[in-house]
Amino acid sequence: MTAHLAITMGDPAGIGPEIIVKACQGLAPRLASGALKLLIIGHGTALERARAAFAPALSIPCVTTEGDWPALAFLQAGEEREPIATGQLSAEAGRFAYLAIEHGVRLAQAGRVTALVTAPLNKEALNNAGYHYAGHTEMLAELTGVKGSVMLLAHGNMRVSHVTTHCALEDVPKRVTPERIRLVLDLTHQALLRLGIEKPHIAVAALNPHAGEGGLFGRQDIDVVEPTIAAANAAGLRVTGPVPGDTVFVKLRAGQFDAVVAMYHDQGHIPVKLLGFHVNPETGKWDALSGVNITLGLPVIRTSVDHGTAFDIAGQGIASERSLVEAIDYAEQLAMERSA
Repeated sequence: MTAHLAITMGDPAGIGPEIIVKACQGLAPRLASGALKLLIIGHGTALERARAAFAPALSIPCVTTEGDWPALAFLQAGEEREPIATGQLSAEAGRFAYLAIEHGVRLAQAGRVTALVTAPLNKEALNNAGYHYAGHTEMLAELTGVKGSVMLLAHGNMRVSHVTTHCALEDVPKRVTPERIRLVLDLTHQALLRLGIEKPHIAVAALNPHAGEGGLFGRQDIDVVEPTIAAANAAGLRVTGPVPGDTVFVKLRAGQFDAVVAMYHDQGHIPVKLLGFHVNPETGKWDALSGVNITLGLPVIRTSVDHGTAFDIAGQGIASERSLVEAIDYAEQLAMERSA
């Protein structure tokens, strides 16, 4: 079976168009072999600008939602009302970012594509366009009618899912409930199985320092987390914790666990991105990033790059497509497993 993936452009003013054409150019042998099909959805002018600059030999025909599509094709997400300048924040770019996702979700729900791969959007531009979401995860949850989605970051053997993500730190403790923790554990377990891990071992990061130190630093880990882990183990899952946050990711990297459930955004993102970002020692700037963002609990498969729009380098030809290629690989793997 051929995996047919939709790649949404994200913010057309960012590095999305550039990394998309670079990724497609690198994937040309797989596209030609028939093993993979890609449908890019977004802003036509931005895509053509990037193609002409960074992949002039690449042919990306425009298509409509009807009929058969070639191995590589482009679908315009909406009417271009005003110019979008590369590297500049605009509501028009935010509007296109939303429209691309909306089209992608509809096509996935209709079975026209088997998975979504998303390039980065800008939250400010998105909200300026009138779409008030904290990010892709929340938007996709609403578009698909799901309330309990989960963010999983993956970089090599570093797989980290999150109990909470885009909320204030002061709101985290009240969102750490038995129901939410159990949902994250179940979805993480299922994802690991689909990624080929036969008997997943999941660690849960403690909310408080030293897992509460016997109650001296808070009782959430004792009163909420521990009983939830015990219930999950009794149901057949393999879960360890709560493990203090300052050691659990070292143990994950060492292969003692297959994934970690983090309690909040930065607790889970920092270790993954610290390992995933490659910094040029001469310039002090990152020049490549490895890592994928996977949304669990949706009726459609969705993977994403693990970086932002990078307006500061957009259009300069230096953005790395590595994370996008990895996101495509993950989406293909998950899509093929689901169809098996």
